[in-house]
Amino acid sequence: MTPAGPLVGAVSPDSIALATRALTAVVGLFVAILAYRGFERNDAPQMRSLAIGVGLLTTGVFLTVTVVSGFGVGAGIVLFARGVVTVAGLCAVLFALLSE
Repeated sequence: MTPAGPLVGAVSPDSIALATRALTAVVGLFVAILAYRGFERNDAPQMRSLAIGVGLLTTGVFLTVTVVSGFGVGAGIVLFARGVVTVAGLCAVLFALLSE
């Protein structure tokens, strides 16, 4: 028996998926915080919009899906809520790129 043998059965694909989504949310929040610090340092509103967009696209989507699915609603509602947050994040990033 290999040392990793008992661990393979103990970790489900759902828990691995949750862990990777949570890691993405944490890294995205870190990037958003760095962008916001850039806004504060340089007083550039574009950086604030970028921070909001990155935060929504990563951490916002993760939190939205986690909270909405926690209510026990159907997959369609979860996907709709995720789509709304994703569109809001993309609009914030687009605004950051197009504003002067």
